[in-house]
Amino acid sequence: MSAPAETAFRAIPDLIREHAAARPRHTALGCGAERLDYAALDALMDRAAAALQRDGVAPGQAVAICAHSSVHYAAVFLGALRAGVAVAPIAPSVTAAQFAAMVGDAQARRLFADDAAAALLPALGGTVPLTPLDASLPGAGLADWLAPPGARPAPVPIDPEWPFNIIYSSGTTGTPKGIVQPHRMRWAHVLRGAAYGYGPDTVTLLATPLYSNTTLVVFFPTIANGGAVHLMPKFDAAAYLRLAEQIRATHTMLVPVQYQRLMARPDFDAHDLRSFHMKFCTSAPFPTALKADVLRRWPGGLVEFYGMTEGGGTCILNAHEHPDKLHTVGRPAAGSEIRLIDDDGREAAPGEAGEVVGRSAGMMSGYHGQPEMTREVEWFDGEGRRFIRTGDIGRFDADGFLTLFDRRKDMIISGGFNLYPSDLEAVLRGHAAVADVAVVGVPSAQWGETPVAYVVRRPGDATSEAALLEWCNARVGKTQRLAALHCIDELPRSAIGKVLKRELRERHAAGAG
Repeated sequence: MSAPAETAFRAIPDLIREHAAARPRHTALGCGAERLDYAALDALMDRAAAALQRDGVAPGQAVAICAHSSVHYAAVFLGALRAGVAVAPIAPSVTAAQFAAMVGDAQARRLFADDAAAALLPALGGTVPLTPLDASLPGAGLADWLAPPGARPAPVPIDPEWPFNIIYSSGTTGTPKGIVQPHRMRWAHVLRGAAYGYGPDTVTLLATPLYSNTTLVVFFPTIANGGAVHLMPKFDAAAYLRLAEQIRATHTMLVPVQYQRLMARPDFDAHDLRSFHMKFCTSAPFPTALKADVLRRWPGGLVEFYGMTEGGGTCILNAHEHPDKLHTVGRPAAGSEIRLIDDDGREAAPGEAGEVVGRSAGMMSGYHGQPEMTREVEWFDGEGRRFIRTGDIGRFDADGFLTLFDRRKDMIISGGFNLYPSDLEAVLRGHAAVADVAVVGVPSAQWGETPVAYVVRRPGDATSEAALLEWCNARVGKTQRLAALHCIDELPRSAIGKVLKRELRERHAAGAG
């Protein structure tokens, strides 16, 4: 059965074309003093798409972007989509080795960058054509690369199953996981946006980076509905509040640590934030007390999304409607199916805790070029339907709200970024002094969580904790740096040899080091 007309798939670049025709002078993108209205954005997208076609980049192939958020970053991203080309947005905070691995894995045909990526570029050895997004890097810039003004690309009918973007995890082992999100998945996000008041008069303020799925789940519904997006290349609480008041922001996405810093400002209540219609949060545990404070002091609704970049089921907590459920992550979203499974992959009994698995229209195609890793996160029910495993442990209450207890994979969420202990452990094992190591996430007032390492040195080795910490942090991305490193005689293990990371967290909480 075909989808109803009102929900039939639409390609986001086509919607932008329609907005440009209907309201050409309406602001589409803003960043600092720069502004692009819909007519200018549509024309810039055409020039980017035509240039990619001129360069022989075919639909389904990819380009990479590694830069600060800007109007040109967004326009190139959207222009690539118009040509049917997928985008791999890469965090400038990754290491050179990570950067090279991600660009290579995506098989990027061109790289767009600014000075944020300057230290990373030598890792590519000039193997990928580079287009600077601004004058901060040497060489012919974006204006020289774009097709001439007025150029129009050959029309490309977008298949909803084509890759839209490839979002990379922060792997350090040389095998980064590229999460392939198809156009169909982004369209599901656009449809979901109707419930949150997105429309032509939406003014969205985003202080999280464009390489993060956290940002994109709000960016694209705003643009697809003809609203305006204002980007902050770097979050600053005081500047955020001034800008929100100035532009009369209606929507925003922030991670918990950003909410924490905003609410802690002595002048927070002096700002007029009555324009806000909806505020969103995702990517990290959102403390109950902080949710309550936002509800009490910041006008407009508050919505928490729980899900994965990989997609699958999503839970949504409309906190303003359920102030008694702030300890939960809400109920399954419309169109999402969430189940709990035990260690053997069987469905948990009602009322029991289990690993959260989910399915919906918004699911990744898979990890780019890594079918075995894709299969590891898939679970199929008795009818053969595909679910995505989250690795999180939770339990539903009698009202159908999900409470999370632990993360089976011990993933650390620091400042809204996912950090994987195994990646950091692999780096530390590369030091000759390290015989054994475990990395755990511990509470952080600044970041929500932060990684701490426990190292067992090789017999007779006297390398200091400070030296090991410095060595490790010089080899990982900025967001992955260890907050502390402790040397201990042996790691606590279970009878079957599994490291008992809970005991390490308890050791840290007790101040034992």
